[in-house]
Amino acid sequence: MAKRPTIPDLAQAAGVSISTVNRVINNAESVRQSTRELVFRVAQEIGFYGLGTIQHAIHVHRESFRFGVLLLQKHRQFYASLSQALKLAAEKRLDKRIELFIEHLDDLSPQIVCERLEAMAQDCDAIALVSAEHPLISNKIDSILERDIPVFGLITPLAAKGNVGFVGLDNFKVGRTAAWAFDQMCKAPGKIGILLGNNRYRNQDQNESGFRSYFRENNQSFQLLEPLATYESSAIAREKTEELLSEHPDLQGLFISGGGITGAIAALRDCPRSRDLVIVGYELFDTTRTALIEGNLSLVISHPLDRLAEQTIANLIQSKATGLQNATISTQLGFDIYTPENL
Repeated sequence: MAKRPTIPDLAQAAGVSISTVNRVINNAESVRQSTRELVFRVAQEIGFYGLGTIQHAIHVHRESFRFGVLLLQKHRQFYASLSQALKLAAEKRLDKRIELFIEHLDDLSPQIVCERLEAMAQDCDAIALVSAEHPLISNKIDSILERDIPVFGLITPLAAKGNVGFVGLDNFKVGRTAAWAFDQMCKAPGKIGILLGNNRYRNQDQNESGFRSYFRENNQSFQLLEPLATYESSAIAREKTEELLSEHPDLQGLFISGGGITGAIAALRDCPRSRDLVIVGYELFDTTRTALIEGNLSLVISHPLDRLAEQTIANLIQSKATGLQNATISTQLGFDIYTPENL
């Protein structure tokens, strides 16, 4: 029977003195937080019996934060996955004690967004949200900033008079990358349909701007159709995709840049279309993964969910640590690209 690791074993494995381990276990004030965390990690690795005591010492001395996050509808796979990634990222921060309040909004009207923002501002140290641009929302963000509560745009940038942070992608670059993919993959220049969720989401507006700028610069032989709004609805996205396929049998490409991609995929699966049609979509989750495998998507550009979640938590912490005057912490992450061959 294996011998249980002792305090001397833990001290040796962690590279600290026995007295330091004893001070960690006894929750002495003189021990640095980084040392507590080191001893805890090593205790986990060697199976030390006093894990609970050490973990309690770490928790007692950790700085505490309460963060609020407003996301779009929970039935959308991407936002359900993002919620889980944020929770895991908060739990992994052993150096901080983070209470995370995540709310999914089914009603995306500006009035409801403002109500939920105000409710979070009553209890939270900082807030991150996914939201469309609207004067009511901008005014509400300004009123929250005036109370020294940092606010971050998540996925899509947000504008206000005050300093609003951002965590997401370089959306102009996303659009240009999608355009490059069509330019390379289409067998001949032709019509490209564009589905947007809502132009009030600045990331989607920037996507389209980058998309068009690439073709103006590199290949004007393509005909970019006017974008069709799905209003973040899978049912409307299906309807608009069916219209495009019916009205433009010579369609060479389809760029699904906004919400409702599950409806667009359903239409692509069920409707007659050219085998050579190139389809570029947004975000990797179960439905888009299956669509890539089945040939109903050619390429997917996606947020790196784990990095997005970890950076969001890090920026929220930093915004409180450095003060509101430095809260315009904007982080643009690199994006992931998926094809049927690299899943």
